[in-house]
Amino acid sequence: MKHLSRFLVASLLVLGFSTANAQDENNPWAVSIGINAVDIFPTGGDLINQGEIFDEFFNASEHWNILPSVSKLSVGRYIGDGFSFTVAGSVNKIEKFGEELNGDTKAVNDLSYYAADAKIGYSLKNVLKTKWFDPYLGVGGGYTWIDEVGAGTLNGSAGINFWLTENLAFNVQSTYKHVFEDYETGGYIPTHFQHSAGLTFAFGGKDTDGDGIYDKDDECPDVPGLAEFNGCPDTDGDGITDAKDECPDTAGLAEFNGCPDTDGDGVPDPKDECPTEAGLTGLNGCPDADGDGIADGKDGCPNEAGPAANNGCPYQDKDGDGVLDKDDSCPDVAGTVANNGCPEVTEEVQKTLNNYAKTILFDTGKSSIKAESNKVLGDIIGILKEYPNAKFTVEGHTDSVGSATLNQRLSDSRANSVKNYLTENGIDQFRLSAVGYGEDRPIASNKTRAGRAENRRVEINLLKE
Repeated sequence: MKHLSRFLVASLLVLGFSTANAQDENNPWAVSIGINAVDIFPTGGDLINQGEIFDEFFNASEHWNILPSVSKLSVGRYIGDGFSFTVAGSVNKIEKFGEELNGDTKAVNDLSYYAADAKIGYSLKNVLKTKWFDPYLGVGGGYTWIDEVGAGTLNGSAGINFWLTENLAFNVQSTYKHVFEDYETGGYIPTHFQHSAGLTFAFGGKDTDGDGIYDKDDECPDVPGLAEFNGCPDTDGDGITDAKDECPDTAGLAEFNGCPDTDGDGVPDPKDECPTEAGLTGLNGCPDADGDGIADGKDGCPNEAGPAANNGCPYQDKDGDGVLDKDDSCPDVAGTVANNGCPEVTEEVQKTLNNYAKTILFDTGKSSIKAESNKVLGDIIGILKEYPNAKFTVEGHTDSVGSATLNQRLSDSRANSVKNYLTENGIDQFRLSAVGYGEDRPIASNKTRAGRAENRRVEINLLKE
């Protein structure tokens, strides 16, 4: 019972160390369970009849003391840079104590063995650049009891972990335990080897999102992700992590921060106003078939180049006079460039107008126009409409019969009467003015009847700017 209590003390010591830094969730732990073998023979020595150092090292049948049950427990904590700290407790039964006691034939039988050890180990796995083959070296110390006698030891270890999975390994280890007391001068515990074999379980790393990547290595610890992206997700599988992907749900290109370019025009879909039609960068990805700088969808004439001011359509010259409609004061009538696209009133036209105007008849001494003059007035209106931007003056004249005052008044009245007729029949009032000259501008002699008839007239003359 007292031997069992020693093993329990050693086990509690191990467990005590295993929880010392349990709050550090990002540092993995390892627990190993297995069997151990104690071998005293290949350590060298004179008092006991045994070989030189490492002599018959693998002679398990004659020299190894093995307890046929789980007899070793260890707990290790990874420190960093390949180093780990491990504490172990073990039990055994010593029946093979060298080959023969020097000078004493007394048999050695059923000696209890207990040990509590600690070591600093260094893994060579990263040096060898392998994941499953994990050799290591260790140095440390401990305390060993044989029966009721105990002594401190200085230990050197070499072992291998064969990792079967990320968290499970098969472990073998050999430890040389140098006892501080001198066995040859009366000490009870000799220097010896202790071998062990068992299973190692790694645990302790925190993986909040359950993606198999520990939080300490996971750049996205709260979101399940992929190992190749250090634990960050790539929802659309385009090789760009969601955090850096401007279109995380649609596969895209790295040059567009993860967004697609469906039409291949170099403008990513979110910025492309025409994502299914190849277009121009300057027009937000929309095409411009006529090259006038206006996207086809906004171009009133997508196949004819035209200015934006005319909705992308070219300006027309409907009357073909060389003056574009936008600049043509008479877009429906051919004219001259000098007259802003309107026809110019020639001397011949002017003469024709006045020939017609002279035939306008009035009631005697009045300004009322006689009905038989309607036809000639219609001809005058037709001419005026051919020159829609030209302005004219309707002039009234009389002979010298009667007073000059009455003649002046009559000429004014007749001129206005003609003007009003013309405006009432389709001529813009702003194109016409009326003036009376009375008897002041005769064109024939007032001494003859024929001359006076010529002087009683109306003229329609072009008003020059």
